Amino acid sequence: MDHRLLDILVCPLCKGPLQYDKSAQELICRADRLAYPIRDDIPVMLESEARRLDQPTAPAAA
Repeated sequence: MDHRLLDILVCPLCKGPLQYDKSAQELICRADRLAYPIRDDIPVMLESEARRLDQPTAPAAA
């Protein structure tokens, strides 16, 4: 994930900062408790695609 892109991306709901979780390939918004997936190096910044942080991570696709 390009660090320049991480510097400008914000949560689409609260406009707050995001944290990059390299191992899970997610961008995390602590304020909204959402994790946005990164697929093929592209952040999917849709609330409908986000995982709530109180839910377990989905298994990786084979």
